[in-house]
Amino acid sequence: MKLPSFDYQAPASLAEAVALLAAGDGSARPIAGGQSFLPVMAFRLAEPSLLVDLRNIPDLSGIKISDAGVRIGAMARWRDLLDDVRLAEAMPLLPAAIDHVAHYQIRNRGTVGGSLAHADPAAEMPTLALTCEAQIDVVGAKGERVLAAADLFTGALQTSLEPDEIIVAVRFPAWAKTKRWGFEEFSRRRGDFALAGVALCYDETEGRAANVRIGAISVADTPIRLKNAEAALEGRAVDAASIEAAMAAASGEVDPAGDIHASARYRKALVGTLLGRALESAAGRKAR
Repeated sequence: MKLPSFDYQAPASLAEAVALLAAGDGSARPIAGGQSFLPVMAFRLAEPSLLVDLRNIPDLSGIKISDAGVRIGAMARWRDLLDDVRLAEAMPLLPAAIDHVAHYQIRNRGTVGGSLAHADPAAEMPTLALTCEAQIDVVGAKGERVLAAADLFTGALQTSLEPDEIIVAVRFPAWAKTKRWGFEEFSRRRGDFALAGVALCYDETEGRAANVRIGAISVADTPIRLKNAEAALEGRAVDAASIEAAMAAASGEVDPAGDIHASARYRKALVGTLLGRALESAAGRKAR
């Protein structure tokens, strides 16, 4: 399908971009890489009067690593994350998950902020942000604010962002040396959206799991935390018994929809299987 008619602006500053969005009175939309939003426009699911291209705004780029954690600019591309060798030490879960994002061409153009704002529950970054309790820096006509990842996603392709707000960066907390992690997803073909996926991390303290965080991909309208599965592991050694308990809890607490790709029953079982694989990988991986 052809795109609907729209005007186009590529401002050079964040202030100018916010002003353009505010002047659009809800009919203007920001665009980053465009890999997700342009198809939405082609199917007439969105018909903005103005696209505000963020590519020329230097304040939105870059990856910063400090004692406070990892800060990723909204316009950082997936390719940038995979090429940054520091992340393997600073937050290894991140590049491991990003390696599953789409295909080579998409990773060259798609952006972190674009994925968060698009809020596709089948995408990796929203679930990573939720699982790792990331903070989202946002700026709009009313000024700056910080959103917890849990407060950003309100529904499928829906967020709590105001029409004139732009995601500036996502900030992940510092990665403890005691932290273990795992990531698993399953798709029909490499690079396709996952039928289901699991991201997890926990601190290993005296041989037991603490601060367990487990997120699930593609089993609800938003990325979700698997609280029952987390509780099944919290304070326990990650062994065959606790893994089996967490797997059962995970499959029992999700209520996915079925579609032409997989039934709801299949997705429920798949979540448990993927969690088991991710936990076995985490338990067998050496802490830093």
